[in-house]
Amino acid sequence: MSSLLVTGAAGFIGSNFVRHWVCSHAADTVVALDLLTYAGNRPSLADVEDRIVFVEGDIGDGPLMERLLATHRIDVVVNFAAESHNSLAVLDPGRFVRTNVLGTQVLAEAARRVGVERFHHVSTCEVYGDLALDDPGAFTEESPYRPRTPYNASKAGADHVVRAYHETFGLPITISNCANNYGPYQFPEKVIPLFASRALDDLALPLYASTANRREWLHVIDHCLAIEMILAAGRVGETYNVGSGVEANIEEIADLVLDGLGKPHSLKTIVPDRPGHDRRYLLDSSKLRRELGWEPSVEFDTGIRETVEWYRDHRAWWEPLRERAPVVEDAWIGAGDRR
Repeated sequence: MSSLLVTGAAGFIGSNFVRHWVCSHAADTVVALDLLTYAGNRPSLADVEDRIVFVEGDIGDGPLMERLLATHRIDVVVNFAAESHNSLAVLDPGRFVRTNVLGTQVLAEAARRVGVERFHHVSTCEVYGDLALDDPGAFTEESPYRPRTPYNASKAGADHVVRAYHETFGLPITISNCANNYGPYQFPEKVIPLFASRALDDLALPLYASTANRREWLHVIDHCLAIEMILAAGRVGETYNVGSGVEANIEEIADLVLDGLGKPHSLKTIVPDRPGHDRRYLLDSSKLRRELGWEPSVEFDTGIRETVEWYRDHRAWWEPLRERAPVVEDAWIGAGDRR
């Protein structure tokens, strides 16, 4: 029996992880922490509220973090808390550094002071930079960090902080860098729920001008299973890439969404690229597969279809969130010229 602190627990991946954990580890105590910013949505945890301890709070609040860890005798911290929207990072980069870098440091310091048994930090493929569209390679855990956007850089900074806390203070950490996640409970600013929610209302689907740019897609449940395996058997101090190996470009995603909802492809419309728009990400996840036996379980076409159906059937969940989105997708035009 363990006691977990899950930060960012009302966000997309965090809420799915909390739900997975309480269903798979019923005897464990789960403290779910979230600041409930625009993308944090407590109703995402409604079906497990009676099985968790929910705390509204900021990972950057050191006394609160230390008190939570001590009071609940936390064994394991799983850190999902992060600002994660690339477009917003173009408009407000300082917000990302404060939460993703400084907040992670405060959380790690609290974990060090209290003496947790494991601090798992959830990162992203984007810290490695991008690949050319015709590059035959993939990012490994040894690839150099070359972030290209404020969001990428803030996540890279957080990774370095976590790793430094292990090397300097002996904090027992693991890090996972994941591919683009999709699935239920994702805030409708991200591409798949954005396309699904807009298509359901017969609104235009905004595609960045670089329609050939590709992403690797990972179902959120497979990500949760990977973290579970890393916590159980991952080597302390190690980083594990979590990727499906399945790539698709933005137009292919739009077509899958439109076909799944029976909507016309004429809803697709082109908008200008955002600054620093990465061309392609692809992770080599052979280390995770070899050492821990992880394999993705959700087939891509099935996962996309079921995800689109979830948004079709859960309008009451996403419709109130639509007005919270802080970014209009061409708002960054001229942002790079601001001083």
